[in-house]
Amino acid sequence: MTKKVEKIVLAYSGGLDTSVILKWLREEYQCPVVAFAADIGQEEEWDKVRAKGMATGAEKVIISDLREEFVRDFVFPAFRANAIYEGSYLLGTSLARPLIAKEQVRIAEAEGADAVSHGATGKGNDQVRFELTYLALNPKLAIIAPWRIWDLNSRTKLMAYAAQHAIPVPVTKEKPYSSDENLLHISFEGGILEDPWNEPEASMFKLTCSPELAPDQPTYLEIEFQNGSPVAIDGQVYSPATLLTELNRLGGINGIGRLDMVENRFVGMKSRGVYETPGGTILRAAHRDLETITLDREVMKIRDSLVQRYSELIYNGFWFSPEMRLLQRTMDDSQQTVNGVVRLKLYKGNCTPVGRKSAQSLYQESFATFEEDQVYTQSDAGGFIRLNGLRLRINALVEKGQR
Repeated sequence: MTKKVEKIVLAYSGGLDTSVILKWLREEYQCPVVAFAADIGQEEEWDKVRAKGMATGAEKVIISDLREEFVRDFVFPAFRANAIYEGSYLLGTSLARPLIAKEQVRIAEAEGADAVSHGATGKGNDQVRFELTYLALNPKLAIIAPWRIWDLNSRTKLMAYAAQHAIPVPVTKEKPYSSDENLLHISFEGGILEDPWNEPEASMFKLTCSPELAPDQPTYLEIEFQNGSPVAIDGQVYSPATLLTELNRLGGINGIGRLDMVENRFVGMKSRGVYETPGGTILRAAHRDLETITLDREVMKIRDSLVQRYSELIYNGFWFSPEMRLLQRTMDDSQQTVNGVVRLKLYKGNCTPVGRKSAQSLYQESFATFEEDQVYTQSDAGGFIRLNGLRLRINALVEKGQR
């Protein structure tokens, strides 16, 4: 212990790591610990989480329902920007961490705590995401990261500590997967997945059926957008959380949204993760398709040039940074015309847009038609091509010595 603290708020899930941390904080710091759990759509028996937290030594267990806020203020803004990390990952865990840390800071202030703690390991990205949020929102709070200061540096030691203190844990030596679940996705790491050559076991998947076992008939649906955010499915208006829940159901039935990748962590190492993101996969495909008829070409180019940077800021934990605020305003400004409906076909792991319409569509059939029209003089194309090819002609003459 390096600093005397009076009260700690712990980001608590009831799993192996945070259960051990709760007991360890009580013993190490000899002060009250408030266990805070965030409901962001994971399948959890919250009464049992509360009871376990109290039995493990918490002064109080606070469970915050953050489902609507998560989708409305974190998922939808990211999807308005078409955020994606390294071309594949839809940032399910990355988007949840700043919200959890934000609520943890709020609780610490309300409870009169002077310290916050988390269960992220010293090797992963989550430690960065949590702590950058703490620093951005309340830099006066002391930060306790047990994984960086204790000697319980393996799952084996954690399980031994849990057994010694009679702490029940859901992880066993036979199946030591680490998973993270919320309304956007579920991720799997550890166990046999640490060898990137090993195929994930079929029984591991939770949100999606195997594409091979999906229905033989396709599912069609229509998603309506307003200012880049989805508001309705097949004409029925949903709240943000319930809309994503319904897309998860439809995507899961049709085997959509599985991903197996090796990604580059912010801290420098590569990590293998397996993800299920059924609703998010559908949502991104629909949003990108609607933009093809509602976004100006040059606006789209500029926006797309910023997507990688925007996605990296989320992945690396800078959600509450000045540069993120700037990029979000830019992304949202580009979405003012992204209004309309996209029709999609879901079939055995595939999500295919098959129709789109918008009152603000920039697609005009009278301009694009191959039939005779009154808006385009085809002979004008000759001058257009010659002017755009001028630098190519000059370059060719120079290369051939024909100045």
